Amino acid sequence: MLSAESQEFSRQGAERYARGWADAARRAGAVPMAPAELERLLLEQTLRLAHAVLAQPFTGQPGTEAGRALVEAELTGPEIVAWSVRALGERFLPAVLPAQLGSVTARERITQLQGALAAGHARALREREPGGRASGGRASGERGSGERGPADRPNGDGPAEQARDDAEQALRDSEARFRAVFTGAAIGIGIADLAGRLIEVNQAFADMLGYSMTELRRINVAALFHPDDATDLRELYRDLLTGRRDRARVEKRYYRKDGSALWTDLSVSLIRHDDGRPRFTVAMIEDITARYELQERLRFQALHDPLTGLPNRTLFFERLAEALDGAAEGDRLGVCFLDLDGFKAVNDRLGHAMGDRLLGVIAERLADGVASRGHLVARMGGDEFVILVPHTRGTQDVVAVAEAALDTVAAPVRIDEHQLEVSASIGVVEGPAGGTNPTDLMKAADTTLYWAKAEGRGRFALFDPVRSADHLARSMLAAELPAALERGEFLLDYQPIVTLADGTLYAVEALVRWRHPDLGLLGPDRFIGLAEKSGLIVRLGRWVLEHACEQASRWHADFPEARLVVNVNLAAQQVSDPGIVAEVADVLARTGLPAELLQLELTESAVMATTGEPLRSLRRLAALGVRLAIDDFGTGYSNLAYLRRMPIHTLKLAAPFVEGIRAAGAETTVDEQIVDALVRLAHALGLAVTAEAVETPEQVERLRALGCDTGQGRFYGDPGGADDISARLSFA
Repeated sequence: MLSAESQEFSRQGAERYARGWADAARRAGAVPMAPAELERLLLEQTLRLAHAVLAQPFTGQPGTEAGRALVEAELTGPEIVAWSVRALGERFLPAVLPAQLGSVTARERITQLQGALAAGHARALREREPGGRASGGRASGERGSGERGPADRPNGDGPAEQARDDAEQALRDSEARFRAVFTGAAIGIGIADLAGRLIEVNQAFADMLGYSMTELRRINVAALFHPDDATDLRELYRDLLTGRRDRARVEKRYYRKDGSALWTDLSVSLIRHDDGRPRFTVAMIEDITARYELQERLRFQALHDPLTGLPNRTLFFERLAEALDGAAEGDRLGVCFLDLDGFKAVNDRLGHAMGDRLLGVIAERLADGVASRGHLVARMGGDEFVILVPHTRGTQDVVAVAEAALDTVAAPVRIDEHQLEVSASIGVVEGPAGGTNPTDLMKAADTTLYWAKAEGRGRFALFDPVRSADHLARSMLAAELPAALERGEFLLDYQPIVTLADGTLYAVEALVRWRHPDLGLLGPDRFIGLAEKSGLIVRLGRWVLEHACEQASRWHADFPEARLVVNVNLAAQQVSDPGIVAEVADVLARTGLPAELLQLELTESAVMATTGEPLRSLRRLAALGVRLAIDDFGTGYSNLAYLRRMPIHTLKLAAPFVEGIRAAGAETTVDEQIVDALVRLAHALGLAVTAEAVETPEQVERLRALGCDTGQGRFYGDPGGADDISARLSFA
């Protein structure tokens, strides 16, 4: 259909086209009219043709009329006719109807108008009135030397005979002009009978194909077809001869005599007898080989990576879509998404030029080792590559490709004096081709690649839909965190910490929860890690600190004799925040909570990693009077000498050690011995000890006997709201 974008033509474009047409006419020979008159005439024909392309219903008659108008204006030379036909096909739509450039219907109509213009021009030449001003003819009343006028005719000759002679002469002149157009045209023209035998060709046709005209007259047109296009061209000629179409325009290949391929813009028309029976076909061909080769080079550049020469992500997604769309029931395929490990270090150490050369070597190896097996290897960008493995029989086929790729990448690379070693992580996805799409498949591959890197690199990971669903859920939660904080969806619960010696309430630990509108109440294990990865932990930690201190201040006001300490967890990112000391001091000042009633808990790994400014921050916090505790002590890699210099007040023993403690009288366990040693060590350093995960009376008894100071766990109470703690303080 014609484009709905615009049914209007460009008036300026039409005027430029008409001026170009007029210039071509003047270059072709003498023009019997003023330049302005010629341009006006050709503008009329340009507008006539434009209206014809847009008309509903369409007819080729305006093309016939345009050809006739050229004859009437004495524009009868073969060069101007050839230019008119060629320009109509190449220049008309871009100049006059740019909105129709992408319309197949418009191009088909242009093809029909080309044939109609040429036919109209030829017919007008044949039908010139006797005595007219046809080029090469004579004006009325003129005679050439040796010709007889009326007075010279024998008796019996009269006006009828004169008219017949003039008509025959006009016909000969018309045929001479037609022959001149046919012979001198710059485009190739060939006429074939209904069996495909070439009857007549012009010199341009012969030159394009490398044959003499005599040789071509002995050849069937089918012998010139390129094998890849033969079926389509036979179908096209069959449609013409059976009347399903009268003309066609396509881009097809022919064989030259030397065996090389010739790309052509081919227009074929069917010529009929007066009674409508097919008579012969006329083909007009233009050599577009150079243009086609340029297009192919541009397409290659658009679809291939300039650094490695591998297919790029655009071509990969094209092939992946084709594989999925063309898959039959039961077909399977796989994808290996590969990322180089350690490539950034090469770039940083040796420069991007060396990194580019390394990528080139890796790409060549993958092409030789993987693509040679029939799999598509593409570069997605940076140091990422992807391998498409079609027609798999199961996961093992794709795993074999992934293992081969790992071996290929892992081999050392020698570039100049540098020996480089990199590895790869690969996400492997394999499954039925039906029911999926490129986007979802590559999301799965990307997720699986992330798993491979997280598991240690230099390996592949297989896609797991259950694990993927969990990963997706976590990603969605991570995305919702900032808005949840703004909407006030977080709350605090408090878990009691009790003095083991007398069972009094000594402290509470503030534990954040997320009241998710869809998922209900979520514990910190569901979102704290996500907040740390996203960097939101600093804002969330500030919120927890403020609300915990506000509540602790109210307890202190209501129950001053209890001297209840509130424990607040501090993430490693908060410790590294240069403003942490000022932030804590500000919260204490605003809430009125005494500094000694706030204890900040840090993980063992976070404390051990504090050097420089973070360590100074911990010391300044301790100087404020704030207590500091190490949470889950014993699960990390503690440097005891370093611990001695830290401003720490309390060690919280990790739950696994407490869980291993048995009842009194039972055989001493290794865990109990460890707890005994840790308590002795802590007391030697002047530190208090809190046991976590206390759940049984037997554990309480043994921990008390080992000298542990305080305990926390289900035996003393699960986390609960602030009101639960207030009630407990009321009955103390």
